[in-house]
Amino acid sequence: MTEGEKTRLVAWSHELRAVHDRLREALRVTRAALDDDAAAGPATRDLLLFCHGFCTALTGHHEGEDRTLFPAIAAAHPELRETLRYLEQDHSMMAHLITAMQTAIGRAASPTELDRHIEGIAAIMESHFRYEERQLLTVLDTLALGADPHDVLGPL
Repeated sequence: MTEGEKTRLVAWSHELRAVHDRLREALRVTRAALDDDAAAGPATRDLLLFCHGFCTALTGHHEGEDRTLFPAIAAAHPELRETLRYLEQDHSMMAHLITAMQTAIGRAASPTELDRHIEGIAAIMESHFRYEERQLLTVLDTLALGADPHDVLGPL
C-alpha cells in the first residue's frame, strides 16, 4: 500500500468524526437561536434558518450513510450487518423526530415545545454518533471506498 492510499483510507474515519463534529456545532448554533427566540417570543427567521439547515444536514448525512457507506461496510465486513441495521434504525428514528420538529416549527410552536424537540434529537444523535464511532472508526481506517465524502457523509 502506498502512502497516498493509506492517507485516503484513514481519511474515512477522519471524515466521519469531522462531520459528526460539524453536526454537533450546527445543533449548538440551532439551540442558541432557540434560546434567543425564547426571550424574544415567536420563532424568528434565524431560528427557522438554523433549524432547516441543521435538519437538512443531519438528514443528508444519514441518507448518504444508508445509500453508500453502510453497503460498502456490509460488503467488506459482513459481521457488522447487525450493527449497521441498528444504526439504520437510529436514522429512521431521527428522521421521525426531525419531521415532528419541522411540523412544530411550521405551526409556530412555543420555544418550550421546540426545545423539547431539539433535546430529543440531540439525545438520540449524540448516542448514535458515539456508538457509530465506537463500532466503525477502526473499520473506516481500512475501508476502500472510492467516493466523494460529501456524497457518502452528507453536505456538512
